[in-house]
Amino acid sequence: MDFDAFLVEMVMKNLSYWERTTWLSQIDYAIVGSGIVGLSCALMLKKKEPSAKIVVFEKGILPSGASTKNAGFGCFGSLSELLDDLTKHSPEEVLQLVKERLHGLQLLRETIGDSALSYQEYGGYELFTKADQELFENCLSKLEETNRLLHPLFGGPVFSECENKFGFKNIQPSLIFNVFEGQLDTGKMMRELLQKVTSLGVLVLNTSEVTALDDNEDKVALTINNSEQIEVNKVCVATNGFAQQLLGQNVLPARAQVLVTKPIDNLDIHGTFHLDKGYYYFRNIDNRILLGGGRNLDFKTEETSEVGLTSLVQNKLEELLHTTILPDRTFEIDTRWSGIMGVGSQKKPIVQQLTKNTFCGVRLGGMGVAIGSTIGNQLASIASH
Repeated sequence: MDFDAFLVEMVMKNLSYWERTTWLSQIDYAIVGSGIVGLSCALMLKKKEPSAKIVVFEKGILPSGASTKNAGFGCFGSLSELLDDLTKHSPEEVLQLVKERLHGLQLLRETIGDSALSYQEYGGYELFTKADQELFENCLSKLEETNRLLHPLFGGPVFSECENKFGFKNIQPSLIFNVFEGQLDTGKMMRELLQKVTSLGVLVLNTSEVTALDDNEDKVALTINNSEQIEVNKVCVATNGFAQQLLGQNVLPARAQVLVTKPIDNLDIHGTFHLDKGYYYFRNIDNRILLGGGRNLDFKTEETSEVGLTSLVQNKLEELLHTTILPDRTFEIDTRWSGIMGVGSQKKPIVQQLTKNTFCGVRLGGMGVAIGSTIGNQLASIASH
């Protein structure tokens, strides 16, 4: 026996009878990833099969991707984003994309409740840089046409032109307002989801990374933390930006860097804001400004599953605060972080059966808040057949 095999055997032997039988045996559904998709999947599976033993395996002490690290936008697409989608998809396909995002947000709000989410509907705004005059004018020219396209879903106009009442500088003279966009607290969202699934008897095991899986048609063999080996009946993979590592699926990791200021006295900026074709986004939170984005500065470097920060992106975020968002205000940066999204060449997520007992719901394309609940439900549906 080589040394690595000896270590694996020792780790397995170190598990007590109680630990193995209580947590790691007779598992009906193993869910990989405790983000919004994984916990939504667990919640739906428990509703469909109350007696099923469901265990969620999470490699971090908290969700490792973007579920607790995103900006908390309750959005379904800015005007420029939807117009870009219309160059690649039919109007019917774009309408369906928006419909799915709206349905997902409504499901999330119904599942958790607006109060628990700290959900606020201040509306969303799109800003255009001085260099984006052509894009700005194109958006204005297509505004009414887009409103007509979306009317069946909203029953009224979604987008309108509005004045720059926030004092932003170095942008086009007016903003485009989205009356239906909201914001929420993603930390509270995930805490509530976690409490809901654990109250139903779902086990959530943190710092337990599934490093390999093998479907042998009868059971699925899982390797945990490169050492512990267990067998489960079915596996639902909900790791989004990390799916390529485990499954080899066509999902590219995309790192998003974020910062948040310290509290700012008399901050009168309320809403969610999209800037520079959506590559930057910011919002108010607890009298602070949260600002993220910038991966367009170096796509290759940000195509990574490694959390971290770069001076290139962070310096640009601070520059935007000084020159555009808070040009006449004094502020300090409180904290910075990054999260990992899952993107691809297509907007459509991957929700499918991979082998007899292995299923996945991944590639949410930066729309995890909007569609994570429905993707989790779809994943549970195909796995429980």
